[in-house]
Amino acid sequence: MLLSSNTPPTGPTERQTSLAFFERASSVFPGGVTRATIELDPHPVFVAHGEGAFVTDVDGHRMLDLNNNFTTLIHGHAYPPITEAISGLLRAGSCFANPMNHEIDLAELLIGRIPAVEQVRFVASGTEAVMFAIKAARATTGRVAIARVEGAYHGAYDWAEAGQHASSNTPCAAYRGMPASVLDDVVLLQFNCPTQVEQQITMNAGRLAAILIDPMPSRAGLIEPTHEFIATINKVARQHGIVIIADEVLNLRQGFTGASARYGLEPDLVTMGKIIGGGFPVGAVGGRREIMSAFGKQGSKAPVTQGGTFSANPVSMVAGRLAMEALTEDAFQRLEHMGNLVRDGLRSRIERHGANLSVTGAASLFRIHAKKVAPVSYQDSIPTASEDTVLKLLRRHFANNGILMPYGAAASLSTPMADSDMGDIISVFDDFLVNLDRHAWEAA
Repeated sequence: MLLSSNTPPTGPTERQTSLAFFERASSVFPGGVTRATIELDPHPVFVAHGEGAFVTDVDGHRMLDLNNNFTTLIHGHAYPPITEAISGLLRAGSCFANPMNHEIDLAELLIGRIPAVEQVRFVASGTEAVMFAIKAARATTGRVAIARVEGAYHGAYDWAEAGQHASSNTPCAAYRGMPASVLDDVVLLQFNCPTQVEQQITMNAGRLAAILIDPMPSRAGLIEPTHEFIATINKVARQHGIVIIADEVLNLRQGFTGASARYGLEPDLVTMGKIIGGGFPVGAVGGRREIMSAFGKQGSKAPVTQGGTFSANPVSMVAGRLAMEALTEDAFQRLEHMGNLVRDGLRSRIERHGANLSVTGAASLFRIHAKKVAPVSYQDSIPTASEDTVLKLLRRHFANNGILMPYGAAASLSTPMADSDMGDIISVFDDFLVNLDRHAWEAA
């Protein structure tokens, strides 16, 4: 079943307006885009507008959006309570050097909901949230090094980036010119490998300020953590006085109290973003009062100075509060139901066709892998060249049938979606399996 009210695109010639925009963009942007995550296949799909669970591109194709700006738009596009409130708010001013009550409102909501959060500081992005969490951990412990899971994405701060593209236990530079000294202060952990984690943490305990962990890292396979893995993180951190930083910028959407509570992780600090901004730029670091005190003045100066021109701006604060207030326990249960529905449906079609594919994820998130056995670690999840080809064909098939499916990252659901949308996703996937030349990719 096709989701578009128009004829879905069948190839590049059906997106001539997007192509024209890309040609213009290529003269003003390096690579033709302003974000590395924009997909070029062979050029980006330029969007005209979005409403609810759907976006319409500049060529008039209406598509179900499973990207939701990389999981941010949990209420979909142009969520009426937010658009109405922000339209009125803008008439009173968009940002100020002085604080407003709106930031207190959102902070109180987060503190009341997330078990590990006793105090909050707002910033303008997830990258900043992780950066300041690391700084607070260093200020508290007097240590410098960071342990992080290989393959996980934690934003663009040097120490958070090192190891994002690791192919071994050795940290690697995230960009050309990264100082070698950064790599000296990063310890790589293997996801879902408690033995290796305990060994690495114990060996480096005297220099580790923090363990930085996303409970279900999207870029590292969107794999659920095992109980043993989480228990080991908790144990060794407590034994050695190491700060646990839970990066929930993406995975806060896993439930009413977030991902750490879901999996039993006991963080000292939690970084947040995406859904807490209601579709506007936002980041936050929250956690135990004694560690958060590093951001407050102690004498004449704070141990960690934190600020930002657009931190806690009223637009993001009001939109974030409205988005989070609408995320009731019932709303999360419904998202969980749809997530189970689509994951189970995809897996049943894989089994029916005997396809070398698998599905990972939880809650309102899922990811399809071109592997017969679902990966349990980052190294398991890395696609071969032939598997990568299959995934690109799959993404293209979804796009040509009215569904925007992110490549190499988590697909996410939103509250405007319905069970029938899950059925459409499964149907388009089934059609892909039926029509794909199975011999070409099974032999690869």
